[in-house]
Amino acid sequence: MDNKKNTQHFTVFKCRSKSCEPVPMELIGEEPFLIRIEDKSYSVVMRTPGNEIRHAAGFCLGEGLVNTPGDIKTMGYDVNLDPNVIDVWLTPERRSKVGYLLKRKGFVSQTSCGICGKEMLRDIQSAVQPAPDGFTFSLHQAFGCIAALSKNQKFYQRTRGSHAALLFGKTGDILAFAEDVGRHNALDKAIGKAFLDHTLDRARILVLSSRISYELVQKAARARIPVMISNSRPTALAARMGDSLNMTLAFPTGSEQLMVVCGENRIIQDNNNIRVTS
Repeated sequence: MDNKKNTQHFTVFKCRSKSCEPVPMELIGEEPFLIRIEDKSYSVVMRTPGNEIRHAAGFCLGEGLVNTPGDIKTMGYDVNLDPNVIDVWLTPERRSKVGYLLKRKGFVSQTSCGICGKEMLRDIQSAVQPAPDGFTFSLHQAFGCIAALSKNQKFYQRTRGSHAALLFGKTGDILAFAEDVGRHNALDKAIGKAFLDHTLDRARILVLSSRISYELVQKAARARIPVMISNSRPTALAARMGDSLNMTLAFPTGSEQLMVVCGENRIIQDNNNIRVTS
């Protein structure tokens, strides 16, 4: 199936010292993908739409469900031709050998029903509240926070193999920092520290070493953090979610320019609102 959602176009704001101007930008697509084995939900993963048959085949091989292409009896999109759902049927011989794997349910998440992006987004939004207004920050403060991330990273300097998350209060004070091989883990650890220290309600800016995906927006929204700054562009789903939750998502391009995907109203300069041109 030819899927046209592997990238999506947005209007973002290019912010410099005195102004923000709208510019077009293409963001990588991100949607949930349900793999059903023998008509039962087996795994939900987030991926860029496209090549679903290959994706499912590679997943099945990696999980030990199949050893050869001949172990697959049939494989294809569900009866409604939903590009986000693939059904895999094994041969009777293979099914008898991997019955213990077919009983696994650990992979299946809340997205196994209502798998399309819009329904999932609505379900997630029902569990979180929009970020509050009232907090603003300058480009100078944003780049100070970005610089602080690399200064605090220790594992990355030695291994080049870790992700990091850094939480700031409204005055730029550091509330929590964490590094981990996984980007989700790093954020969970940083939020968890502030949560246990009873300082999470002071968190205003989150800086991440990784791109922003929908899961990270969900975690930040649950923690009531209004601003997320990452080292690279967010996914299209993350951008839509951030915008709907009144959050600010941004990433730097160079040392003096910040691309603001949504929530540009929080950017100020010298205690005055930056001029936004249209």
